[in-house]
Amino acid sequence: MESSAAVWLVLFVAVAGANLPFVNERLFVVGPLRAPKSIGWRLIELVVMWGVTLAIGFGLEARAGQIQAQGWEFYAAMGFLFLTLAFPGFVWRYLRRGR
Repeated sequence: MESSAAVWLVLFVAVAGANLPFVNERLFVVGPLRAPKSIGWRLIELVVMWGVTLAIGFGLEARAGQIQAQGWEFYAAMGFLFLTLAFPGFVWRYLRRGR
């Protein structure tokens, strides 16, 4: 896989993973249905999806070559990027007006 394709794949996984907790009512997409899923569950799912995205990114990086060591700044920036990508799902779930 080319490096540009790997970057696009990680970005697609990040956008999908960031919005997934807000667009469904199942726990971790495949778990039991929870009609009014609380914000706590959604935040836990968001953190887990962030970890899955990081794991996929590190896996693709390892496949392409040697993994670069990262400091705390990388994880902080990735976390805030993930929260930014989750904003459309949050707006759709909590801020849109009902009819």
